Amino acid sequence: MVIYFLLICAIVLLDQLVKFYVVHNVPLNTSYAFIHHVLGIAHIRNYGAAWNIFTGQRWLLFIITIVALGVLGYLFKKMWTNWMYALGISFIIGGTIGNFIDRIRLGYVVDMFQLLFVNFPVFNVADAALSIGVVIFLIALLRDDNND
Repeated sequence: MVIYFLLICAIVLLDQLVKFYVVHNVPLNTSYAFIHHVLGIAHIRNYGAAWNIFTGQRWLLFIITIVALGVLGYLFKKMWTNWMYALGISFIIGGTIGNFIDRIRLGYVVDMFQLLFVNFPVFNVADAALSIGVVIFLIALLRDDNND
């Protein structure tokens, strides 16, 4: 169980360190190619959630995050003995906390990764962790369904 707690802490720390670097080194609303035609580093403020839904709804996002962390905590407690579920939930919790810190501290989320080969919203480490966690969790669900 300690390994999952350390993973959550590592995700939050990496997310906050990358955001700190970007805020202090990349001018707001600019983007630089990091890997030509593949990945750009940007500095964007996101006042909503994914794809800018709930823009300006800070209190709603706050409540949703608290409820989500409660549900995730319950699921983790119930499923932590299955490494795949625990891993997926840990990634989701880490990503949720990373963005929640921004919303509490700044009132918005700092986004920085821009895919240059496709039209996709700018995202951050926390968003990537959330996505990875959901994929791992869904794979665990599908594996359980196939074993029944």
